[in-house]
Amino acid sequence: MGSRCELFSEIDKLRAELLKKVEVITHCQRVEKEISPGEILNRIENVILGIVTSLSRDEAPVLALPDRSNWDNTSFDSSIGLQMNLGSSVTTVRSDCPMSVDKFAQIMRIFMVIYKLVQSNSYATKRDIYYNDTQLFGSQRNVDIIVDDISCMLKVPRRSLHVLATSKGLISGDLCYMEADGTRIDCRSSTVVSAVSSNIAGIRNIVSSAKFVMIVEKDATFQRLLDDNFCTKLSPCIMITGKGVPDVNSRLMVRKLWDTLHIPIFALVDADPHGIEIMCIYKYGSLSMSFEAHSLTVPSVMWLGLLPSDLQRLRVPEDALIPLTKRDESKLISLLQRPYSASQPDWLKEMEMMQRSKVKAEIQSLAAIAPDYLTNIYLPNKLRYGGWV
Repeated sequence: MGSRCELFSEIDKLRAELLKKVEVITHCQRVEKEISPGEILNRIENVILGIVTSLSRDEAPVLALPDRSNWDNTSFDSSIGLQMNLGSSVTTVRSDCPMSVDKFAQIMRIFMVIYKLVQSNSYATKRDIYYNDTQLFGSQRNVDIIVDDISCMLKVPRRSLHVLATSKGLISGDLCYMEADGTRIDCRSSTVVSAVSSNIAGIRNIVSSAKFVMIVEKDATFQRLLDDNFCTKLSPCIMITGKGVPDVNSRLMVRKLWDTLHIPIFALVDADPHGIEIMCIYKYGSLSMSFEAHSLTVPSVMWLGLLPSDLQRLRVPEDALIPLTKRDESKLISLLQRPYSASQPDWLKEMEMMQRSKVKAEIQSLAAIAPDYLTNIYLPNKLRYGGWV
């Protein structure tokens, strides 16, 4: 596999380029200061005051929530990603409308829970909130959406509302750190996989000699790389997976690693529109969470594979390729039209190649070339020769 210096020379060059930009990027991304508990309580009280004022006037209270599903409410900044615009359009939740009265009650209940949590400096998970009144909330998803709506409405990060989410992500590799409760986490054993923390803001004393971080789209690929001792063979490095579309904690963890270590971060995703979108969420953020772009996005993420151009270059067998569905084609058109696509001409070329070829492929398709191709040939060569875009 060659010497370590030879193996990491292109990665070291990339890191040097990223470090030149890092001061500008971190300056742009840290314009927001921490919001005090007193200020959060004050913002909640102002919402309640508005409701009481409406009632005193014999008017039905109405809550105005920023519309987190409207692309017109976002703008793109290459150093931050997708961010919600000031003065964005809103959706209204009326207390006198049969269509929204339940949601109004749910929002008020969660406001009450958050107020008590912040006031007492205690924490609860979104799951705790749901099981506190399953009849009112109806589903866990309703709680998840409302917590994010409140976070956006108050302009306060969810972690500052003292509401935590159970993480689904996993992490392994050359990394040690201390959890908020004092638990020491050591990810260095090739047989140990750690769950991503549910309180990323509380992580401290991060120690790592890693040369790079690799985001792996799917849990199956992550487990395969662990079984093949990838982190040992390409040591020192860190691997993380959000098991598909990443949860907020997985995104926060990738951002934490970037802020702390300033090392290259690569994405290994399927060569399909869904995989590309997942990679874009890590890099540029998502529409629904654009109000938290400053703490969630990592614009330095590079696309390591699987590239549509790799399918031709490596002559992946045709029976390992899958025709694009109508849904895939629609997703691809949507991605090509996203505000960030024009800023990545190399990504644009790859997506246009997929569009022309009308085929996609999973990372596992490389096994059609050789069973150990991904771990022993594809990834080492990509990393050694700078095969990312």
